[in-house]
Amino acid sequence: MVEGKINEIHGWAAMKPGLKVEPWSYKPRPLGENDVEIKIEYSGICGSDLHTIKEEWSGTMYPAIVGHEIVGKVITKGENVTHLQEGDLVGVGAQVHACLESSCTTCSRDLDPHCPHKVFTYNAKYADGAQAHGGYADAVRVNSNYAFKIPDTIDPVYAPPLMCAGATVFAPMLRKGVKKGDRVGIIGIGGLGHLAIQYASALGAEVVAFSHSPNKRDQCLELGASIFVNTANKEEVDAIRGTLQYLFVTSNSNASEYGNLISWMDYEGQIVLLALPEGNMEMSPGKFVRSEVAITGSLIAGINVLKKTLEFSAEHKILPVIEQYPMSKVNEALERVDSGKARYRVVLLNSEQTSNL
Repeated sequence: MVEGKINEIHGWAAMKPGLKVEPWSYKPRPLGENDVEIKIEYSGICGSDLHTIKEEWSGTMYPAIVGHEIVGKVITKGENVTHLQEGDLVGVGAQVHACLESSCTTCSRDLDPHCPHKVFTYNAKYADGAQAHGGYADAVRVNSNYAFKIPDTIDPVYAPPLMCAGATVFAPMLRKGVKKGDRVGIIGIGGLGHLAIQYASALGAEVVAFSHSPNKRDQCLELGASIFVNTANKEEVDAIRGTLQYLFVTSNSNASEYGNLISWMDYEGQIVLLALPEGNMEMSPGKFVRSEVAITGSLIAGINVLKKTLEFSAEHKILPVIEQYPMSKVNEALERVDSGKARYRVVLLNSEQTSNL
């Protein structure tokens, strides 16, 4: 059995509900024959991280090291790992394990995020009871199938947000078959939305960006949107009613407002929910019958879609807009994200990557 090189992983953990994390270390589980050990260089901050450490989704297992947008180099590999080598630059997203058996009704359909044996990157437990910890740390061990080579043409500092935010918005576009000529709406121009604009545009769609912040108009058009709609402007909203084939909802606006979105859709259009706002959706069944609009959701990307996300991003030069912070200033970075002021993703850099800051 191959032994890992790092016997104690040092990171920044939430010890109780709130926004603060503090230095904490843990002993990693033994390196499995299909696992890799990764020395972390960059880690993105996702909104899910904040929801988890603040226990807004309940069930947080403290101490908890969050972070599921991880980029680093393989420093050890299990004896059965052949597709990765020590020194490879890899990324890890929101999942680190699934059974991946052909007999599994989810894994066999590229739905491994729903596998009964799935383990998410943090705030989850392996079958042996060990807790999974994420990327606000100096290292991590994961199943090698969930460590993805970063294309050479992608600057590694920009890669972390592609592992979660990018894959999360691109996955349903692939599954739904977004294509050239479709009119695609993106509502919520933030960490997810600014990437969704780029992917939909690269697929050939006519992109309509929706935001209540008119100061985002120019940047949305630069990112690939054909039309910008200020949702506070009734005339602009009325002009697009009944015209969208797809609407990807990335904002955390109140769920009770979702019923209004149906009027934006063409017949047989699809509304895809990518955010988890508070509240319940309330709408008449008649709205669905008369409009023939479907409302669905999408979780995260599985292995094959994540590979396609990285390949597509490299081919079309899709990159997030980021702000960089040294890992030592993670609490400052979390406050920045929590305030809503970050544009649009924050990437934490471990010590040797901070010389240019």
